[in-house]
Parts: sequence; C-alpha cells; structure tokens
Amino acid sequence: MNVPALPSYDIRQTYDWNYRRPPSLVEWMEGSGKVPERREMPGSWTFAGLPVASPLGIAAGPLLNGAWCRYYAQLGFDVLTYKTVRSRQWECYPLPNLTPVDCGQLAGDEPGVSASTESASSWAVSFGMPSQSPSIWQEDVQATKESFRELGRKPQPLLSVSVVATVAPGAVEADLVDDYAKCARLAIAAGADCVEANFSCPNVSTCDGDLYLQPALAGRVAAALRAATGDVPLLVKVGHFRDDRLEDAAELLRQLAPQATAVVTTNSVASRVRGANGEWMFSGQRRGICGAATREASLRQVEFFRRWVDRAGAALRIIGVGGISTAAHVRSYLDAGAEAVQLATAAMQQPDIGLRIRDQW
Repeated sequence: MNVPALPSYDIRQTYDWNYRRPPSLVEWMEGSGKVPERREMPGSWTFAGLPVASPLGIAAGPLLNGAWCRYYAQLGFDVLTYKTVRSRQWECYPLPNLTPVDCGQLAGDEPGVSASTESASSWAVSFGMPSQSPSIWQEDVQATKESFRELGRKPQPLLSVSVVATVAPGAVEADLVDDYAKCARLAIAAGADCVEANFSCPNVSTCDGDLYLQPALAGRVAAALRAATGDVPLLVKVGHFRDDRLEDAAELLRQLAPQATAVVTTNSVASRVRGANGEWMFSGQRRGICGAATREASLRQVEFFRRWVDRAGAALRIIGVGGISTAAHVRSYLDAGAEAVQLATAAMQQPDIGLRIRDQW
C-alpha cells in the first residue's frame, strides 16, 4: 500500500492559497499515513532561557498561521515561530515566492545565483513579510496556545511570535520604533511566550528590512521592544554579515546585549537571482537565499557571535538558523555556541525532518 506523502507548503501556489489550506495530520493519518515515533532527545534544553523538550525549533517562514504551527508541533518541534505579523494587514508579493536555486555555499559577496528548474536544497525567498490584520492574527495566536496545551506535553511547545514594524512613506525613525513596540504589545496580549523582532528581510526596500545593519537605530528599537515586552523573552533576528563587516556585527551586538534575551542568526544570505533565460529575476533586486547554501556562513556567524558574547561577559543567548537538515547539523550549531536551532527550508520540504533528527540523535 502506498503511503501518502506528508502535506507541505506548495511553492506553486500563492501565500494566500497556502494560508487557507493548512495541513492536517489527522486527515493525513486517515489516508493511511503513519507518523513515526516521536523519540525524546536526552538532555536539558532551553530556548531564550525557557525550558523546552528539545533544541528543535521552526523559524517564522513555514508557520503561516496557528494550524501550521500545530502541524509542526506534532512533527517533532518544540519551539514554533508564528510567521511575521504587523500592526496592519499587508499583502504578499506575487509569485514566485519560493524559487529553487542551484549554488554552493554562499559568502554574501556573490554577484548572483541561478534559479533551478529542479527541486533544490536552497531557494530564494520573496514574500515581503505579509500579515493578516491584528484582529485576525491575535485571535489565531490565542487559539494556537490553547491547541498546544491540548497536546498534553510537558514542557509544552513554546509559541514565539515574529513581529516587524510597518512604515509609511514619509515616516521618521520614531514611527519605526513605536510600531515595533506596538506589535510586540499586541503579540504579548495574544499570549506569545516569546517575541522575535525581525530586523532583517532582504526582500523589502524599507529601513526595517536591513535594520540589523544600522546598529544605533537597532539599539533604539530594541530598547523600546524591551520596555514593551517586560519579562517576556525578546529575540532579535538578524541577517548575514560579510567578513568585511564584522565590526558592524560587533557594534550591533553591543547595542542589543543590554536589551535582547537572544539573537537569532542567520535570516538568510542575500543575492540576486538569475532566471533560466539569463535575465535577473525580481527586477534585479536581491532576495534572501535560504537553505543548505547558507549553512557554513551561518555557522561562522554563530561562532563569531559566541566569541563576542563570551569576551563581553554578556547574557545574550544565540539561536542558530541556516541549512539545518540532520542531527549532525544541529550538533554543529550547538557546538558553535547556539542555545537552540530553528529550521525552515528543510522543514518545508520534508515536514517530518524533526522526527528524523530525533531518530538520528
């Protein structure tokens, strides 16, 4: 008997199509699917200082809404990051949103990468940080927390909510700061266990997309976020620093350390994407490359961050992201100094990857 494949994000369809059609593990099992055993991962684990059953988390990208969060919580993950939300509704970019790319390990100084017609372990991401209105996503976050309690696990999975500011034309820096804080308060009111502030999105051209490259402003935003979050852990997600910008990375950490609980790295490695016809896709603008091609660069960044934190005697924790698909990859991030990890690309392509990593542990 053929076992149906686990449902996953359909890159041929729009973001809204996937949002409205979340996967259901119950329906899949009714179609003769059988979920592998969820093996425990021995050890004592934390995420942003909170106890968790494993170091395995999902980054914001795959978790479009609460049903997507619950799906991955059932498939071996203990920290679920609700896809980036805003203080107002925001539309997604048009297709393609996920483009497979064929490239080796990236360093951030490449002139571009080539789109692939085949399935690949890396892809270019072009969503533009879409969001439902707060009235929708806050209610969904509340329901998601309740669904986690119903799983009956101890400790129960954590729900981290990713937030970003929305800046209008003509807005000043104070508007950016205020809107980040507003989003954080909305997330906490909805029941978020953690708030992750997205300071890096190569797919947008406004200042929120490269906030991590502006250390002084990033520090101001982080201070406002800390005031808004109180005792709730505050995570800051950052992008990739090329080797010639490590001084900027150190200054960013200096600004974030007094405010943030943890830094999440790396969002992606930005690059232009050349299509099959030889022309640049996305009007020649950069897109974030995620997946296997970012693993070595992300690991180097985790190592750099860990060295800085240790030398500074800072309490800042590090969450590793980028190209993780095996237990060996998880260990390499933990050895490099990460407290926990987050997966995205591999989890979207192989929804049971968390269970497979547990089997390999």
